[in-house]
Amino acid sequence: MAKKIYVGNLSYSTTEETLRNQFSQFGEVVSVAIIMDKMTNRSKGFGFVEMAEDGAAAEAISTLNQKEIDGRKVRVNEAEERKPRPRFNK
Repeated sequence: MAKKIYVGNLSYSTTEETLRNQFSQFGEVVSVAIIMDKMTNRSKGFGFVEMAEDGAAAEAISTLNQKEIDGRKVRVNEAEERKPRPRFNK
């Protein structure tokens, strides 16, 4: 089963290809997404990498956490499920 990984403290110049290259050293990368600000179309400084195997994901997390990528020490850990936001009726 695929494992989703959170990658934070990214440089604004980091690309999805850069992340794919970093994580593919550990195993098959299923998907990469850097989260972009809708208004400025600039990176929000974090993203997600999905890896095919749990073991490869665990190795990537332990090796890449606090590693410097594009001049920034990144934070890498298992992604947590997003909690639903409450909806307010107007």
